[in-house]
Amino acid sequence: MKHYAFADKFRALYDKAVKLFASGKTGAGTYFDADEQAFLAANGLSAQNLYDYAEDHNNYGEPGYDRALQIETIRRDYFLNAQKGKASTTVIDATKMPGKTDTVKGIEWLPRIIPKTKAKLRGELPDSLMYSCGGDRNFFKQHDINPAEFLSLVWRNENNDDAIIDWVVARSATAKK
Repeated sequence: MKHYAFADKFRALYDKAVKLFASGKTGAGTYFDADEQAFLAANGLSAQNLYDYAEDHNNYGEPGYDRALQIETIRRDYFLNAQKGKASTTVIDATKMPGKTDTVKGIEWLPRIIPKTKAKLRGELPDSLMYSCGGDRNFFKQHDINPAEFLSLVWRNENNDDAIIDWVVARSATAKK
């Protein structure tokens, strides 16, 4: 594995996915050859991650390469250090996620994004869910939170949802000023 060149290789695969999606090719499993898929797996990522970024890049112009790299660098760090390079065998059940309109301390989406972010961190999102999807991005914009910043916050407070909630409440208050 080449750690120093991670961002360069990620950029090449990101750009490839964006071009393939723009050309009309669909299906995450069709985007990358065996070596590219091995690189992704060795770094705790999947073809689906890049496919989701490519789809939203082409359809909405977001989250973009810079945010994708920030997010996946934190995921990679968690994978290599907290998980010791071993992929989780768990995939969360998307039907058991809190609702999109559920609230905590008056903040909509927060009950949903906390377990979703934990699943992203651990590599446990099903293909049907994307971290930093349109709904997530609306939440992040409304509360002035960088998606990678939130992923890092959740890692630091992985077993303390109250600390995550309190941080978001405080950030949200400053975002509204």
